[in-house]
Amino acid sequence: MNAPAPYEPRVPSDSMPPGRAALSVTWAALPFLTLGYATPFTFAAAALWRRSAHLLVSSAVYIGIFALMLYLLPDIGKEDGTQQAVGVLLFLLAVVGCGHAFLIRRRVFDPHGLAGIDNEAVVERVRRQRLLREKARELAASDPGLAKELRIGRPDLPRQFKDGGLVDVNHAPAEVLMLLPGITAELAEKIERVRTETGGFMSAEEMSVVAGLPPQLTGDLADYAVFIR
Repeated sequence: MNAPAPYEPRVPSDSMPPGRAALSVTWAALPFLTLGYATPFTFAAAALWRRSAHLLVSSAVYIGIFALMLYLLPDIGKEDGTQQAVGVLLFLLAVVGCGHAFLIRRRVFDPHGLAGIDNEAVVERVRRQRLLREKARELAASDPGLAKELRIGRPDLPRQFKDGGLVDVNHAPAEVLMLLPGITAELAEKIERVRTETGGFMSAEEMSVVAGLPPQLTGDLADYAVFIR
């Protein structure tokens, strides 16, 4: 068996799925696109979503800057530096807020670094392979001749039929038998020898008993083995 992969710390993903990545960029660009007016709301929404201390403090700061800007706006026409102050506050909200949002967007939209790991696709692929095995096994039981022509369970031969990873225990060579869960080279040779002596097997249970395989392998073998006579 392969050694387990070393532990990797969870960091924000650099390869988020396209939809989530686009959403994160849109969120981060809102401060600039709205000239800073959406900045406090952008960070406040993220803070409510993620319950992050950093986001809570950031949203409070931007809300304070926004409130100060609104307070100064009525006096913007006076020649007392109000216009320059409002300009600085807008710069903080629009430019600094946008840059800040882009810096933390992955932390907001992918805090555990798992968005780039498409587990749902993996689960769906495994389910599809399982269904393919079930259908191929049903076909082999109802029409063994057709199953042989389609080369079900024979990944060592050229074929087009998808069987979900089945192995035809009664016909596949030892190197293919080793594709079965837990089957070592020694066990594969033993299975090959016993099937020659007995004419083949009918089930994983029979093969385990007759070939003297470890009983804990029977369940996994039943999932991947097919017995075409």
